[in-house]
Amino acid sequence: MAVSFWNNLLQITKNRVLQQRGVSLYNYTHGFEEHVIKKKLEQFAGGSINLSKDGNGIGVLTVNNPRLMNAFTGTMMLELQEKVTELENWKEGKGLIIRGAENTFCSGSDLNVVKALSSMQDGVNTCMFIRNTLTRLMRLPLISVALVQGKAVGGGAELTTACDFRLMTPGSEIRFVHKEIGLVPGWGGATRLVQLIGSGNALKLLSGALKVDPERAVSLRLAEEILPSSDETGSLEEACTWLNQYTKGPAEVIQAMKKVVIAGRELHLEAALREEKDIFGTVWGGPAHVQALGQRPKHK
Repeated sequence: MAVSFWNNLLQITKNRVLQQRGVSLYNYTHGFEEHVIKKKLEQFAGGSINLSKDGNGIGVLTVNNPRLMNAFTGTMMLELQEKVTELENWKEGKGLIIRGAENTFCSGSDLNVVKALSSMQDGVNTCMFIRNTLTRLMRLPLISVALVQGKAVGGGAELTTACDFRLMTPGSEIRFVHKEIGLVPGWGGATRLVQLIGSGNALKLLSGALKVDPERAVSLRLAEEILPSSDETGSLEEACTWLNQYTKGPAEVIQAMKKVVIAGRELHLEAALREEKDIFGTVWGGPAHVQALGQRPKHK
């Protein structure tokens, strides 16, 4: 009886964490009506979220609103959700680079949106909407990299934490400025930051609203490397080169690797092991496995 109970509980946990693609993390029981907040976000236009894909399975997602340091307008939040849905269904995809236009990463939300949706319910619903999108972004079966040029502040800093890795250019910074406007992170950034650098370091960055330069980010293990170039074109090429070392091979294998890591990160041990077994079964005997066995020399 007890074994059956725990097995059912583990399955429920797995289903909740590794949910069907595109399904919202929230519903009416959370007081969240997605269609209502989407209708309100449509009123605040400007900027765009651009996505390009190359033949090697690498996508580049650009936050494009340079007039406002690439701050998210309402329509940009909606476009980000659309692009994430597109990436979830990209069977040939292996990697993703997220960057901002014109040498600036992102400054969070457009203040016009913040002021217009100033009621507690609107504010919470907006945060739940973007948090859901960023959680789906984090769970994409692609190896994702935030290319931080210029400033990544507020919600922009939170966006960097939804990627698997962060690369920074000389002179760039990540800064969680929420305290200075009387808030805490609302896009899931605090939770992800704790997972990345530990509770003590996260508390320092959040409560101090500290500017994290590339050197400090690397020392905190918030960033992987400092790229040589601060030029927009050059740094993108360098980021692609860095990412390519982890995306060599068939897309189905790279995606399976990302999925087992997600399971190990988010599920309890037994559920994670079961998920790893299931994913293993999708590639065993597959084209990549068979081809590799045929090319590999025999043991000597």
